[in-house]
Amino acid sequence: MVDAPELFAQVRFRRREPAPVLRPYLEHYWLIDWDLTQPYASHLVPHPSVNLVFQRYEACPATVHGTGFAEVSGIGLELFTQKLEGRGRVCGVQFRPGGFRPFAPDWPVSAWTGRRLPADEVFAPPAQPSAVLDPGDEDARIAALDAYLLALGPDPDPQADRAMALVDLVRTDRTLRRVDELARAEGLSPRSLQRLFATYVGVGPKWVILRYRIHEALERAEADPEVNWAALAAELGYSDQAHLIRDFTATVGVSPTAFAPH
Repeated sequence: MVDAPELFAQVRFRRREPAPVLRPYLEHYWLIDWDLTQPYASHLVPHPSVNLVFQRYEACPATVHGTGFAEVSGIGLELFTQKLEGRGRVCGVQFRPGGFRPFAPDWPVSAWTGRRLPADEVFAPPAQPSAVLDPGDEDARIAALDAYLLALGPDPDPQADRAMALVDLVRTDRTLRRVDELARAEGLSPRSLQRLFATYVGVGPKWVILRYRIHEALERAEADPEVNWAALAAELGYSDQAHLIRDFTATVGVSPTAFAPH
C-alpha cells in the first residue's frame, strides 16, 4: 500500500485468517469499509497474487453494481489505483502466489494476469455477493468466504505446492537475485522454471524477483525518507542506483524522491 497511514485514516481496514484447511493456499482475507464525505484514491503496488474480491459501492446505481458483485483480479503488472467515495464495502481473498490454480485448475494462472473479470467466468458454483457483503457481523462474512472457497476445492496439486515454496524462497532470501540461481536451487532448467511460474504463479520468476525487491525498497523509503539509495540498490542486487530508480519509478509511477514521505 502506498501511504498506508493515510489510507487507514480514511477507511476501516482489517486482515483475517481463513479456515485452517485453506491457509496453505491463501495469504489472508482483507476487509475494507468506508463512509467518506470526499472521494479518496488508494494506490497499491500489487504482489504476485491473484485476488477474489466481493465489493459494493453504494455510490453506484443498483442497476450497475449497487447490489454488489464479485470479480477475480489477476496479478496487476502496474500500480493499482481505486477511487473510493460515499459508502462501500469490500471483502477480498488474497491467494498465495501459486495458490490460486488449485481452485481454478482448467487454465494457467497467466490467463488472468493483468485482467479483472466476473468471478462467475472463472468459478462454479456462481458467487453470491450478498452472502459475503450483507452480514453485519464480521465473523459471518468470514464464514461465508470460507464456505464459498471450500465449495470450490481446492484440488491437491504438488506442482502448486512447489510454486508456492519457490515464491516464498524469493520473498525471504534476498541472495536470490537471478532466475538461473533460483532454477539451480530447485534443480530445474530456466525454461522449466518459466513454465512452472506461468502456469501456477501467473508471471515469470524474474518479474517476481524484481517485484519483491521493489516492495522492499518501498518499505525502506516509507520508514526512512533519507534512505541511501545507492547502498539500497547494492543490497537488493541491482547493478547500480540508476537501475533501481528506473524500476521504482516504472512500478510506483513516481520517482523515489517524489515518493518520499513529507
